[in-house]
Amino acid sequence: MDNQKTLILDGISGATIGKDIQACIENSSYCDLAGLGNIPLYKARSSWAKLKRKQANKDSFYHLPKKQYRQLASIISKVKPDVVLVIGFIYRFIAPEQLKKLSQQHAIKLYLYDTDSCNLYSERREFMYFIETEMQIYERIFSFSRVVTDFLTRLKLDAVFAPFGANLLENINRGKFEHDVFFVGSADLRRIFMLEHIAEKVTVRGARWSKNCGLISSKLNSRVSDKPLWDEELRQHLLGSKIVLNITRGPFYAAETGVNLRIFEAMALGCFVLTDYCDEIAELFELGVEIETFKGSEELVQKVAYYLENDEARLAIAKRGYQKILSHYTWKHRVNDMLAKM
Repeated sequence: MDNQKTLILDGISGATIGKDIQACIENSSYCDLAGLGNIPLYKARSSWAKLKRKQANKDSFYHLPKKQYRQLASIISKVKPDVVLVIGFIYRFIAPEQLKKLSQQHAIKLYLYDTDSCNLYSERREFMYFIETEMQIYERIFSFSRVVTDFLTRLKLDAVFAPFGANLLENINRGKFEHDVFFVGSADLRRIFMLEHIAEKVTVRGARWSKNCGLISSKLNSRVSDKPLWDEELRQHLLGSKIVLNITRGPFYAAETGVNLRIFEAMALGCFVLTDYCDEIAELFELGVEIETFKGSEELVQKVAYYLENDEARLAIAKRGYQKILSHYTWKHRVNDMLAKM
């Protein structure tokens, strides 16, 4: 494994996961799939391809890959990797069968880090397409979700549970607390309903909130800024929060999964994290000791009130959570575990 050359193909470069993983692997290269050139006349060709597919089978899903296959082929010929690790997915950029063909030509083993399949739960046809067309090409699938891992295993796919990780900052500069409760994420009906119960205490940042303003009370709406946060600005808001609140989106919650990247990012900053309960959380962390959870709106209100009034208990949990990330869930830990299972 030490001499193996790895190529990271990043399908979700809006997040830093691909680059974080690549930084932990010696003798590795990185390719942002979104940075490849588009095929000529993509929009027209995509519309025509979808029309033909719909006429052939109204219930099928088809996505014309956007990027030029020859550019990826050129990168693989130049890098000469032994292993390709796809982050998220590749079907929106390059046809999976084309990547499979390249792997056979160059004797490359293909692996997937499934980070986004849960976002397809409400898109039945696309979810099935992803499983039946793309997931079949990989030697092994690493999934951020235990629920997804068990599901794929039942479908006879080789899947392994691989929760997210986080990078630790060497110097954490925590000033005064700016927020009592801080939530960052896109608008979702379940999130709106839950946040209404603590509207006077929460600060909300994220996308698509203005599109849902008709569903939001004036009290909660006054606490919302329809603005996504990333990188250093996000870190400063997390550091300035007494409680970092995580509420999983409706489709995730319905599937009883929800160990998203935000949990690891916040705990790696030494923040106190309050998230909705799922079995995966209890598998990874000691509840009430390293992280706190709630089951339903009544418990959310109770725990927000308790931990805002009990600084010592809140800070002790945050400290133990940080130590758990340090000992088990840095990206270095997570990547070494995946490499050992390739």
